[in-house]
Amino acid sequence: MSDFKQDSAGLQPAAGGQFQLLGQRRFAPFFWTQFLGAANDNLFKFALTVLVTYHLHLAWLAPKMAGLVIGALFILPFVLLSATAGQWADKHDKGSLMRAIKLLEVAIMLTAGVGFWFQWVPLLLACVLLMGLHSTLFGPVKYAYLPQHLSERELTGGNGMVEMGTFVAILLGNVGGGLLMGIPETGAQWVAGACLAMALLGWGVSQRIPASPPSDPGLRLNWNPVTETWRNLRLAWDYPSVFRSLLGISWMWFFGAVFLSQFPAFAHDVLGGNEQVASLLLVVFSVGIAVGSLLCETLSHRHVEIGLVPIGAVGMTVFAFDLFLATRGMSAGATLLTVGEFVRQSAHWRVMADLALLAFSAGLYSVPMYALIQLRARPSHRARIIAANNILNALFMIVSSLVAGALLGAGYSISQVFGVTAVLNVVVVGYVFWLMPEYILRLVMLVITRVVYRLRVRGDEHLPTDGAAILVCNHVSFVDAVILGVLSPRPMIFLMDHRIFKTPGIGWFFRMVKAIPIAPQKEDPEAYERAFDRARQVLAEGELLCLFPEGAITRDGQLQTFKGGIMKILESQPVPVIPSALHNLWGSTFSRIEGAAMSRPLRRGLFNRVGLVVGEAIPPEQVTPEALQARVQALLDEPMP
Repeated sequence: MSDFKQDSAGLQPAAGGQFQLLGQRRFAPFFWTQFLGAANDNLFKFALTVLVTYHLHLAWLAPKMAGLVIGALFILPFVLLSATAGQWADKHDKGSLMRAIKLLEVAIMLTAGVGFWFQWVPLLLACVLLMGLHSTLFGPVKYAYLPQHLSERELTGGNGMVEMGTFVAILLGNVGGGLLMGIPETGAQWVAGACLAMALLGWGVSQRIPASPPSDPGLRLNWNPVTETWRNLRLAWDYPSVFRSLLGISWMWFFGAVFLSQFPAFAHDVLGGNEQVASLLLVVFSVGIAVGSLLCETLSHRHVEIGLVPIGAVGMTVFAFDLFLATRGMSAGATLLTVGEFVRQSAHWRVMADLALLAFSAGLYSVPMYALIQLRARPSHRARIIAANNILNALFMIVSSLVAGALLGAGYSISQVFGVTAVLNVVVVGYVFWLMPEYILRLVMLVITRVVYRLRVRGDEHLPTDGAAILVCNHVSFVDAVILGVLSPRPMIFLMDHRIFKTPGIGWFFRMVKAIPIAPQKEDPEAYERAFDRARQVLAEGELLCLFPEGAITRDGQLQTFKGGIMKILESQPVPVIPSALHNLWGSTFSRIEGAAMSRPLRRGLFNRVGLVVGEAIPPEQVTPEALQARVQALLDEPMP
């Protein structure tokens, strides 16, 4: 089964980058609706946590367990009802659903207001469960909405904006909850009013969300949450890269839940700070993840770039473990520190740096994964795939609460729990990368194209986001496939000379990306025919095939005569052909300017400028080797991007 489906290819990307989306109706009302919902969620939950930790002394709910209990109640509906929510999101208009869900939030906040006013903790915990239901219903709608209204080139930036907005909302909600609960005597009443006001404002903004037609209006609802949950997980399983990305995201929520749920107790018991110090830690964490999320678009050059994921994973481990090292000898004093007293101690700056960089890394890790899932899931099943993601997220977060609670109950300190989580991150993320080496391969490609070369591109909007097609290019160096691959919005299968697979240092790369080796017909007729059979199969599955019609890397820097192999493929698979031309690679480290590649490593230094020009697709009936060669030569004659 093809692993890539997308339904927004006709959308034009916003000029000026991701922030321009905030001025457009297709994005802005949706953004502010989800922003206000996330802020309200966290204002409510953090205020309740502070109420239990600092103001009430309940025998049945210890302060250090409050965050875990609240977190577990909030995510329980994700496990039970995500499958149903995914069906609704695929069956109904997403704009209408969001407005109905925001009205539910207003009713929940009215109830929570009573709980805060009278400080009835059981009622407030019931409202936590209901707000979990609210978020369960909203999650599949939110992430399925984006690909309907954003193009592939906007998807990373749009997801970055949503992730940034979510964590800024978390920041403002938590800070607001802490500050309001800090008001003497009337703090809980202020929280009640603020929660209701936020819910009403979110409902008002949602009225401007544009129509989003259902992706599967004829879907018959399955009301059995167990069988539907299993069916959703099977749907995700049918898309290997999607399912493995779901596992990666779910682990990120396990990882993040350990830290977020422990911030109040960490600030109080380990750092010796008051509730404002707990709010400061959340500020640092939220700013870090917001900056990391926003930078994803810049670092990925407006494409879905999963090569950023391993960088984020390493950062999450390194800075989480350093946070353990920085705090393992700390303990609270007799008097709680104010924010001013806390920041005047130099040791605490290391703690805040670790939190900021850990969160920054989590932003780099999560945004490309979310964009990949949205891009490669079948549009008619997208909301249900996202519901499967929410189910896995919830299960991982519940396990996170249980593991953290068990470690704390066994006598581990909060700092030690952070250290254990850092070590587990190495094991789990390493396993995900082993299952899906595409992440590591994209990182290698990213390093080559952004460090060895300074890559510029023109015409990349002609690279198709879905459907079968053939990309042809001049063959200048041993890294041509790497450069083309990193610029493609989707995985690309290469048809390449079999000898390159035996090249030391890079042969492994072409085997890992499942390139198709082809030998000359006179040398190995069976391998020759096998390569063309595989190329036809790739196109029949709706994939993007790339080949170099010259048949070999140039030895003089000039475009060689195009061979007729492409016609053999087009006879049985008539698909569009996209011409492209690589500029200024001749003379670089990986070219044959001196007879062999790498004879003088980094002979032009680092960051030397190269370019790619992509032309418009040519209908298959107009393709001939001569016409194709002339078109590529014309692209070579154009100025370098």
